[in-house]
Amino acid sequence: MSTFLSIGSGPGMGLATAERFAREGFQVVLSARNEGKVRDLAEQLKAKGHKVEVRTVDAGDPASVAKLIEGVERDFGGIDVLHFNAASMRNQTLADQPRDSFNTDLAVNIGGAAVAAQAAAPKMLQLGSGSVLFTGGGFGLQPHPQYLSLSIGKAGIRALAQGIFEPFKEKGVHVATVTVAGFVTTAADANAVAEHFWQLHSQPKGSWEVEAMYTPKG
Repeated sequence: MSTFLSIGSGPGMGLATAERFAREGFQVVLSARNEGKVRDLAEQLKAKGHKVEVRTVDAGDPASVAKLIEGVERDFGGIDVLHFNAASMRNQTLADQPRDSFNTDLAVNIGGAAVAAQAAAPKMLQLGSGSVLFTGGGFGLQPHPQYLSLSIGKAGIRALAQGIFEPFKEKGVHVATVTVAGFVTTAADANAVAEHFWQLHSQPKGSWEVEAMYTPKG
């Protein structure tokens, strides 16, 4: 059975994307810092008959991310799809944001994504298969002064995806991001984003794309 690992699993896009892959027969592993909330999400999927496991991870801690990847690979024989969905959604301007929070936010918003890709890469590249998926955002294209650290992080997600797309592609691993141009507040939008992730993963190798764009309908 193929394994789908979600890092930064939440009740919106994270859960919807996990369920989309679960419907295709994937073993799903949900992970986030708050184990209780993740278990609640897992129960929703289990109630629909899906195979789901729960792990804890601090997306801003490189050692925690690497340990998660190692553990999932050991327990399930590998990771076929990695979805990095974690983000620090800080609503503050440059003037308002505490100085000691910038690095913390960026550690989650982009550092965790880079570490996750780095940790999962060796086995995926060795096998010559798999997908690394990132939840991007429109603030990476048009930064918002009220969400500055998130904007910087989403710009980093886009750069990361584009920067590793070709070398991973050459070895059979698909890297892609869905750039979500707005806040996802409805189940319909979350499901639409999930479908974009599924379509990217399902693309034939000769037609791989690095980015899909989605604007929430609200």
